[in-house]
Amino acid sequence: MSVTVDLSSKTALVMGVANARSLGWAIAEQLLAAGCRVGFSYQGERLKPELEKLTAGHSGVWIQQADATNEEEMTALFARAKEEFGTLDMLVHSIAFAPRGAMENRFLDTSPEDWNTALSVSAYTLVSAARHAEPLLNDGASIVSLTYHASQQVVPKYNVMGVAKAALEAATRYLAADLGLREIRVNTISAGPMRTIAARSIPGFSGLYDKGARNAAFGRNATPGEVGKLALFLLSDLGTGVTGQTMYVDAGLSIMTVREGQE
Repeated sequence: MSVTVDLSSKTALVMGVANARSLGWAIAEQLLAAGCRVGFSYQGERLKPELEKLTAGHSGVWIQQADATNEEEMTALFARAKEEFGTLDMLVHSIAFAPRGAMENRFLDTSPEDWNTALSVSAYTLVSAARHAEPLLNDGASIVSLTYHASQQVVPKYNVMGVAKAALEAATRYLAADLGLREIRVNTISAGPMRTIAARSIPGFSGLYDKGARNAAFGRNATPGEVGKLALFLLSDLGTGVTGQTMYVDAGLSIMTVREGQE
C-alpha cells in the first residue's frame, strides 16, 4: 500500500539552502512535491541567484536573505514568514560552519574564536530559530535539523564541528522538552557522508566518502533523496509521536566497524 503525503494546507521555512546539493534543498524538494508552501532563507547575496533558479516555477515560494547569527535579520525573516504565511507548520535548519583552519589543524589547537564560531553557527542558530519561530508554530508543528555521526565518534579532521554537532543533538532534546506540551516535535537527521558544500571544507573528504561507501551495510552511501524522504516523514503527520531524536539515514554505516576484507 502506498502512502501519499498531502501538504497543500501546510507551510514551511527552510533555512540554509546554498545550492542543489544542499541537504536542505533535498528536503525542500520533498515538501514542494507534496504541495507545501515554502519560504527559504539564504546566507549572503552571492547565494541568491542559485536559490532563485532552484525555486523558479514553484508556487507559494518566497526567499529572503538572513544571517542566522544576526538577531535583526532573524527578526526580519520571521516577520516575513508571518506576513506570507500567518503561521508555520515546519521549520528546517540546514546551517553549519567551522573555519577551515579549525578543520586542518589538530583539535587540540582549536582557538577560542574558531570554537565560538562553529558552536554559534552550527548549534546555537537552531535554538535561535526555534525561539523566533515559536510564536508562529502551530500546535503539532515539526522542526528538523541536520547532524553527522562525528558527534558520537572521532572522524579525522572533523574536529570542532563534531563538538558542534554533539551540541546540536543535545539542543534538539532540550528544545523537544520545552515545546513538547504543544506537541511541537524537534528531531535531527544524521546523514552519512554527502557531497555538499560543507563537506568540501573537510580535508580528505573524498577518501572519507569512498571509505563510507565500502564499509556501510548497504555497500554504498545514502543519498540526499533518502535524507529528504526521512525529513518528509518527520515533518509531516506521519511522524507524530517522534521527538527529541537523532535519526540516522546513512545506509547502515553507523552500525558497522569495518566490513570484512576492508581496511
